[in-house]
Amino acid sequence: MAALTIDTTNLTAHDLRNSIKAKVREGNVTFALSFQSFAYKRGVPLDADLVFDVRCLPNPHWESNLRELSGLDREVEAYLKKQPLFNEVCEDISNFLNRWIPRFLDANRSYLTVAVGCTGGQHRSVLVSSVLFESFKEKYDNVQLRHRELVIDD
Repeated sequence: MAALTIDTTNLTAHDLRNSIKAKVREGNVTFALSFQSFAYKRGVPLDADLVFDVRCLPNPHWESNLRELSGLDREVEAYLKKQPLFNEVCEDISNFLNRWIPRFLDANRSYLTVAVGCTGGQHRSVLVSSVLFESFKEKYDNVQLRHRELVIDD
């Protein structure tokens, strides 16, 4: 009565996964790349595949005029982009991802979650995640951005 059967006698786990994907995939499923900022003080996201720590960058929290703002605000962006290490961090993470995402795709991964963390998840990780999102949304069809610690009122 089964609508689909697969003879698994000579299949490896990878072959079985590919066979199932080929038979049950609806439409053209694309690779999903997700960037997520987070606060180390609240723990690393459980769904993160790759985690990058940007606590090495100066913390805008210690600038009284930036404390209540976030990495989405122009003032924080201007402050962080003036820091000598900011571009290096973004470029290094971007280069790493450009090199290794194709390997994840070769291994038939359909998604990858990249988590970027700082102490409070409000300034540094938010801006770095946003910069990466902007860079990679041109390269892949399904790129998402989430700031775990930010509560945005509509």
